[in-house]
Amino acid sequence: MHRLLGAALGGFVLLAPAAQAQGYPERVIHVISPNPPGGANDTILRVVAARMAPVLGGAIVIDNRGGGAGRIGAEAVARAAPDGYTLLAGSVSTHSFAPITTPKLPYDPIKDFTPISLFALVQNVLVVPPKSPAADVSALVALAKAHPGRLNYASGGPGSTSHFAVAMFVALAGIAKDTVHVPYKGGNPAMMATMADEAQFYFGPIAGMVPFIEAGSVRALAISGDEPSPSLPGVPTMREAGFPEYKAVSWFGLLAPAGTPLAVIEKLSAAVAKAVDDPEVTGALRNQGIVPRSSRPAQFAAFIAEQLELHRRLADEAGLKFEQ
Repeated sequence: MHRLLGAALGGFVLLAPAAQAQGYPERVIHVISPNPPGGANDTILRVVAARMAPVLGGAIVIDNRGGGAGRIGAEAVARAAPDGYTLLAGSVSTHSFAPITTPKLPYDPIKDFTPISLFALVQNVLVVPPKSPAADVSALVALAKAHPGRLNYASGGPGSTSHFAVAMFVALAGIAKDTVHVPYKGGNPAMMATMADEAQFYFGPIAGMVPFIEAGSVRALAISGDEPSPSLPGVPTMREAGFPEYKAVSWFGLLAPAGTPLAVIEKLSAAVAKAVDDPEVTGALRNQGIVPRSSRPAQFAAFIAEQLELHRRLADEAGLKFEQ
């Protein structure tokens, strides 16, 4: 498993083919990770792509294009040739949150892409600095109300997964006007800011955060899923913490530009399914609090549409406001 993770995080990942009509792929496939290296999406993608290599038999380069909470990378794929050689490691951020938080999004999350497959679901976790006086979610809310304007909350950037997750929390908790949003350039800088107490709380994907929590660098108060996470035993869900209406689970998947040949889409989807079903991949991801999950292209398309509608409704009900 360690060899898998080491190879997956190396930078270039071997991937591969069997055909739109036999020959696909005939050259290197580029998968754009619209996040900086080391983030949840990028890390999961590299683990999955490493196993896709022997399944497909060609080569893939993972191209990190961070910025704009994923919008820069997503737009690049939306505008790319629909030939199966430029793909997107999309997420709830690029396809559910960005359309809600960005008035003039430079791509259409439905019309500009052909979904290939999900590859993972990830719960989010609310963390505070290790010396925070807030022992639980209720105490954090009380602290914010007692000291209006004194508590900062970090995010990976406006419209990012972590921004949506924490904005929903402060809205539902009634502390949106009592707290200050401090956006960072990615999840890792936001996490570091929370560890250093520059930010007093942060709500981001469990993936990659478990080691920091176990080391005591931050303290976990609650997770976003409906069920406890095996990777964080003893940490309550947001429902258990008094917020049953809170929903913000991250998803990650592979997409191609609209118009990509169906045979290519089907082949890539099958490769993702084999990769996430591999016991070594499953073990590597679950150890980080990640749930491997594949889907057929039509299922993934329906899932994206449902998630977008769900988050639009939740944003409206919670009265979320997003500064740009």
